[in-house]
Amino acid sequence: MPWRIDAYRRSVGGLAPPSVRAYATDVERFAEWAGRGGVCGPEGVSRLLLRRYLAFLATRGRSRATISRTAASLRSYFRWAARRGLVERDPSVRLSAPSPASRLPRVLGGPDIEALLEPERPAGATSAVDRRDDAVLELLYGGGLRVAELCALDVGDVDIERRVLTVVGKGSKQREVFVHERAARAVSEWLAGARAEMATEDSPPAALFYNRRGRRLGTRDVRRILDRRASAPTHPHALRHTFVTHLLDGGADLRVVQELLGHASLQTTQVYTHVSKERLVAVYGATHPRAEGDD
Repeated sequence: MPWRIDAYRRSVGGLAPPSVRAYATDVERFAEWAGRGGVCGPEGVSRLLLRRYLAFLATRGRSRATISRTAASLRSYFRWAARRGLVERDPSVRLSAPSPASRLPRVLGGPDIEALLEPERPAGATSAVDRRDDAVLELLYGGGLRVAELCALDVGDVDIERRVLTVVGKGSKQREVFVHERAARAVSEWLAGARAEMATEDSPPAALFYNRRGRRLGTRDVRRILDRRASAPTHPHALRHTFVTHLLDGGADLRVVQELLGHASLQTTQVYTHVSKERLVAVYGATHPRAEGDD
């Protein structure tokens, strides 16, 4: 195939699987669109054609975030194509797209966290699934893990005594994540017997968490856990947002939070400072005796 998208997909294999799928899909859709106009390979693509495609996406009602990601995908692909000699010049150089609108992450309040982590259940009625769900949610909130990172954890990645997890994040970068005692205890209780209860003959022996079929826990499984336990619709990533916001509200240094989250850039972490500022303004407005009605 002239576009060699499978080879490109392998070249970005170090990214998280969802990112690899998104980048490859963006390029495939562009190649299909370009083909309808008679361009059958990357050598026939110009910067003008790329800009026309982004404009086409806008006319089809695609979001700013989608168009921005598509531009990034095309820049990545054509950089690769230029290195492989598939194009003489990289037509995506200086290809710009509208920046996605900034959205403040949702932060869970006290009642939401309590409903997730301390569900009401009869004494002695904790099942193996309950033990697993307890450990999963404690790690997401206590360690600020991405859902994909949690699902990829193996038993060997967990040091209960030191309360440390070895996590492989985006770009296959490894980092150590510290968790609190309650999270470590929840994982210990899961490992003590509940995990073996949910295992089957076909279960991957290394996987830390299993789903109800005994397979490695997946991102959709985590979403179902949230659907069962949350008092209101809650995305799994909200626990990561809440983790970092609570750290910053407690006075944690931004650089430390960057390391804990596994962010390559401090700029990525800084979005959370806006969350904390919003909370400070809200607290000030609700508690200062002269705040009401101020201009």
